Amino acid sequence: MISSRFAWGALAVSALALIGAALYFQHAMHLDPCVLCVYQRTAVLGLLIAGLVGLIAPAWRWLRGLAYGLWGVSAGWGLTLAAKQAGIQLGLTKAALDCSFEADYPSWAKLDQWLPWVFTPTGSCGEIQWQFLGLSMPQWMVGVFVTYLIVLAMVLLAEIHLYLAARRTARP
Repeated sequence: MISSRFAWGALAVSALALIGAALYFQHAMHLDPCVLCVYQRTAVLGLLIAGLVGLIAPAWRWLRGLAYGLWGVSAGWGLTLAAKQAGIQLGLTKAALDCSFEADYPSWAKLDQWLPWVFTPTGSCGEIQWQFLGLSMPQWMVGVFVTYLIVLAMVLLAEIHLYLAARRTARP
């Protein structure tokens, strides 16, 4: 059910697991995150927040709408960042010069200063430090963010279907 706490909790837990994995790669495996990696963590944080917002009161349509919006924006932004980094690593784009060693968060959300052990970049965007099944981390993250967007699309289609079905049965 779309308005179930379990579904929103699953979104939040999956995002929390991704952040946990990123911190494991950084602090246990000693892989240095680049600025695009850190921004992808921010996008995943947005997914976590979307799950928590939906978890508050999943029956409230306006709150679900806010959570859906945050989910879509976060997954879309994350996909853009992951695709850019994958392109840099594959030599498809010359944007490696845009890859700074300092995060550029807005003054009202200085995540790199508030949580430097999570949001401070120390690596290069073009360097491939880890691969699994022939894919680098940003390539895997492209798949992760696409999956989040596909699930969101399915959920929204189900939401629309249920809304229209309820309207049809409410008519005399």
